[in-house]
Amino acid sequence: MRPYVRRALRVVGAFGLAAALALGARAEEPGDAAWLARVRAAAKARGFQGGAQSMLVVERASGEPLFSLHPERPLAPASTQKILTALAALDAFGAGHQFQTEVLAPAAPDANGRVASLAIRGADPAMTGELWWRLANDLRALGVAEVAGDVLLDDSLLDAERWHPSWLPVSARAYHAPIGAISANYGAFRVVVTPGDTLGAPGRVQIDPPLSYFPLTNATRTTKPGGGPRLEVERARDASGGERVTVTGAVALGGDRVEIWRSVIDPTAYAAAVLRSQLEAAGIRIVGKVVPGSAPTTSVLLYAFDGIPLRAEADLLLKYSNNFIAETLLKQLGRLDTGMPGSWANGAEALRSRLAALGLPLAGVRLVDGSGLSRDNRVSAQLLVAALRRADESFAIGPDLLASLPIAAEDGTLRKRAEGARGLVRAKTGTLDGVTALAGWARTERGRELVFALISNGHRHGDVAAIDAVDAFAAALVHDATSGAASR
Repeated sequence: MRPYVRRALRVVGAFGLAAALALGARAEEPGDAAWLARVRAAAKARGFQGGAQSMLVVERASGEPLFSLHPERPLAPASTQKILTALAALDAFGAGHQFQTEVLAPAAPDANGRVASLAIRGADPAMTGELWWRLANDLRALGVAEVAGDVLLDDSLLDAERWHPSWLPVSARAYHAPIGAISANYGAFRVVVTPGDTLGAPGRVQIDPPLSYFPLTNATRTTKPGGGPRLEVERARDASGGERVTVTGAVALGGDRVEIWRSVIDPTAYAAAVLRSQLEAAGIRIVGKVVPGSAPTTSVLLYAFDGIPLRAEADLLLKYSNNFIAETLLKQLGRLDTGMPGSWANGAEALRSRLAALGLPLAGVRLVDGSGLSRDNRVSAQLLVAALRRADESFAIGPDLLASLPIAAEDGTLRKRAEGARGLVRAKTGTLDGVTALAGWARTERGRELVFALISNGHRHGDVAAIDAVDAFAAALVHDATSGAASR
């Protein structure tokens, strides 16, 4: 029996003993030796040197191990952890589940369309400005024309902890968006900067969405052509109650516009500003304020707004590695399992419990958040492969999870990566400083389908070299013919 098969037999709990033993007895297919040599060489690439790795490749249909390197070693998985969160959420809620945002009032609108107040309660992570627009227009269609008092945003379904303690210090970057039950645009906004018309002129700065919540300080200037943009965007609480956005730096005359995404500080206050603008645009007059608050127990339900299906949220979560969705889903799992406001503590426990119920190997595994932002997470290649195979076995989960993964060199977080495996790898990326990972499905030139996972931590030659090594590993997986370039 070949040494790499003996090592792989340690992980057969997730794949089946009979299938693993069958590999030892199966006649080697043409090209296997060359394929294995390429994969072994890719696993020893310079970009991985000096670090710790966990790798596993198995046959998709049978689970037969084809290559492994420390498959049980738990490492920081970065965003490949989102595979586990998506699997547990799809299993718990169902792919067609729609999180509801409830609109409550003391009573139905009177003959003039007036209500004394409104309360909004929910915890849908995908409430964008467009969906708040739809909710506002639906309310207008239901006869609401004026709110005589306040609009209360009730975010009590999840706890009030905005950032996981292990993420600290957090930055203003969009991937560090604070987590809240009532939210808009994943807790992020866009700043667009274009050059002025003359040297020395201020750049033109636009904020999307264009809300008074974001007072602007524009300290940009237009410099001579040819130089790249050098811009900084920061936000801070403002005396107006919003968040002041300060943009500094330079843009080159005649240069392209620059887009920069940033997170907000207060997700509930941001959602309040978005909601107010959409209610007013729909023709609903707000006499009072839009502020955080709890719905009175005597309130009646005016409307339950259905968000996008969970399968669509999974697509945003995995294809574009949306941290906000991941953490909100984790907290929703905690709320579902405990009946208490969702938190990182009860969410992480619920995630672990659901993965265990799915029969996944959890020895040595540590789960503290849903997105993989925390460096305290510990996940193995064995677990990721087992999770992917478990999803693959499920008619209810597998198609949506597979379709949600980025496609090599074509879309999502792999759009500009893994050219050597173009169209033949669907996999979730993972990247933190000193961490790179990739896990998903691959189809070789001869049509063999594989499930694989690769995690690398602490590589000596930097993250760019490690990412290049991961992409080369993906290419090695799909090249099993003698013709050279991969084909679909």
